[in-house]
Amino acid sequence: MAQRFEIWKRLDWIIILLYVFLVIAGWLNIYSAVYSEEHRSIFDMEQRYGKQMLWIIFAFVLGLLILVTESNFFVAFSFPLYIFLLFLLIVVLFFGNKVNGAKAWLTIGEFALQPSEFAKFGTSLALAKVMSSYDFSFKNRNSKILLIALLVIPVLLIVLQHDTGSALVYVAFLIPFYREGMSGLILFFLFFTALLFILSLLLAPWLFVVLLILSAFAVFILLRKKWNELLTPLIVLVSSVALVSIIFLVFGLAYNFYFVLLISSFISGVILLFFSIYKRIPQATLIVSIFILSLLFSFTVDFAFENILQPHQQDRINNLLGIESDPLGAGYNVNQSKIAIGSGGLFGKGFLKGTQTKFDFVPEQSTDFIFCTVGEEWGFVGSIVIIVAFIYLIIRIINLAERQRSIFSRVFGYCVASIIFFHFVINIGMTIGIAPVIGIPLPFFSYGGSSLWFFTLLLFTFLRLDASRFEQLR
Repeated sequence: MAQRFEIWKRLDWIIILLYVFLVIAGWLNIYSAVYSEEHRSIFDMEQRYGKQMLWIIFAFVLGLLILVTESNFFVAFSFPLYIFLLFLLIVVLFFGNKVNGAKAWLTIGEFALQPSEFAKFGTSLALAKVMSSYDFSFKNRNSKILLIALLVIPVLLIVLQHDTGSALVYVAFLIPFYREGMSGLILFFLFFTALLFILSLLLAPWLFVVLLILSAFAVFILLRKKWNELLTPLIVLVSSVALVSIIFLVFGLAYNFYFVLLISSFISGVILLFFSIYKRIPQATLIVSIFILSLLFSFTVDFAFENILQPHQQDRINNLLGIESDPLGAGYNVNQSKIAIGSGGLFGKGFLKGTQTKFDFVPEQSTDFIFCTVGEEWGFVGSIVIIVAFIYLIIRIINLAERQRSIFSRVFGYCVASIIFFHFVINIGMTIGIAPVIGIPLPFFSYGGSSLWFFTLLLFTFLRLDASRFEQLR
């Protein structure tokens, strides 16, 4: 009994208060977003705000149940929970219901559950279990293969459901990987890949290849600082362009500058790669290898963009990058969202007084675009309060993760902080037009039982582990 009392004393009540504040603030904003004169009561179970109240009550009960559960349960059942949630992801593929283009929901009567949300919880537990094992190391090939498998399997199943937004959240797990020893070069290459993807869409194909060539030469000069060494790659590149051009003319092929440049660059890259390996020039080997991979990547971007992303996702990315402008189509949500937030001014229009909100100008305003209601009715000041609350919550979770004696608890804590951070940044980013609209909820705030329960499960599990930190050794 005394030990149980100690657990309650060790709970981080500041995080619990932040959780309650965000949940209640979300509920009030959901009420405002879908408010109607015919259904004024916030407890009306026929309306979304009434249902959200029910989800909140269940979430509080769930949080309480987690706090009275032995912390060792989550360690011991990490893999069983992960496998069970993978099973639910498979079940959804055969028996799930399609909502907004994603076959991601299991429906039982009037109750709907989104397993892809809870799969992130199972993945967090499984990753923490693996990385806390005695033989784990990022230098160990088997360890890296296992981590990749744990991530790739749920991501593939979620992508098959056409729920790309939920799949992208798994990028957040790179943060705990980095904390536990993953090379920073991997993060650099991932950001570099994202940059290549964006540039491939923004620039004309031939201009992109020219930019790659100039960048490779510039980096080579910065690393080697020997201008005379540029002569060899220049001769190889010019010779390759001439040779490929002659082949096009001899065989009567339609001359296409982009394809000539692409093929010539690839041939030059292969030749220079063997040359740099033979001459044992490590900087040149690295630069040429990245150059070749970048060429291959750029060539596959169009295929991936056209065949993997859904049409509405393509339209949203095109609008975000300014490739297309469609304020009445794909860009409508974001455009109306920015109008709503901007119209709030410094202090907002007041609770239940948002005109953009009342006349349904912003679709999905109680779910993905819930932050519009905050911006319009509570203004800049209210928006800053919510943003600061989220930032403080994330920082506090990281601080708690760092004080853990158990590697399992520390890794899980970083998973919690990273997932909340990713959802928070992307959701608010897409409402103000600086991130693509990928349909992920704002934690604790957006309407929906699956989202609220998932984040409650995630956060309170970590709070329970933290409360037992003096008992956990690994």
